[in-house]
Amino acid sequence: MTTSTTLFPPEKVNIPYATRILTFAATAWLVVATVGQWLFGLYILLFYGKSALTGDFERWNNVLPHGYVEGDWKGNTIVSLHILLAAILVMGGPLQLIPAVRRHVPRFHRWLGRLYVTTAIVVSTAGLIMTWTRGTIGDTTQQISISIQALYIISFALLTIRSARARQVARHRAWALRLFMVVNGVWFFRVGLMGWLLINGRPAGFDPETFTGPFLTALSIFTYAIPFSLILLELYFFARTKQNKALSLVTAALLFLCTLITGIGIAGATMGMWLPRL
Repeated sequence: MTTSTTLFPPEKVNIPYATRILTFAATAWLVVATVGQWLFGLYILLFYGKSALTGDFERWNNVLPHGYVEGDWKGNTIVSLHILLAAILVMGGPLQLIPAVRRHVPRFHRWLGRLYVTTAIVVSTAGLIMTWTRGTIGDTTQQISISIQALYIISFALLTIRSARARQVARHRAWALRLFMVVNGVWFFRVGLMGWLLINGRPAGFDPETFTGPFLTALSIFTYAIPFSLILLELYFFARTKQNKALSLVTAALLFLCTLITGIGIAGATMGMWLPRL
């Protein structure tokens, strides 16, 4: 693993134009994703935070099935912790990928990184408990897929910690990027779903009442169990390493397409899901 695996390679003289386009495409996606993640984080704080402050915990059930169960203080504590830490993940994750933060405030970067990795492990563990003890919307395939994602998160978090302690900077950044991709599986799912609804103008390929159907099955598999985001990241790593013109341009084109789809999904989620609930 070389430093070329980082999303933001150091400046060099005479960088091939295909590599510059590839880097620009990756940066464009990150900028759009960062805006979307911070909007989602703001929604989490305002929706769940406001409900908690006003004592209207049952409102959580409008979003999370059995999110609040009267008398179940242990389960409610796990759900509350999951929500709070999820906000930390979506707000803090993009900050870890910004080079200026690493360069100018390295101590903040290190401490935020420790918090991020620890939070990822706790949230994924809490998510597993919630999925199999309180149930969730969707079918068994969706439950299994999101459980596989939790295992990815825990594994990648431990590998991120291990490489950091070994002072393997390039390897650490690569594992941190992989962790970032799988941690945001739920966000990718929401954005993908709302983008699909926005494009089709109605639920297509699934039943909105039972939240099951071929589209949701495919979306859950390729978001959680076999994450397309992770596959694309590995393709980016490979293209950066090989420095092949054709491969770099094809990868850049895929990233630009994903940026467009992500932007559409963010717009759909903001207007159709997050803002109406505030």
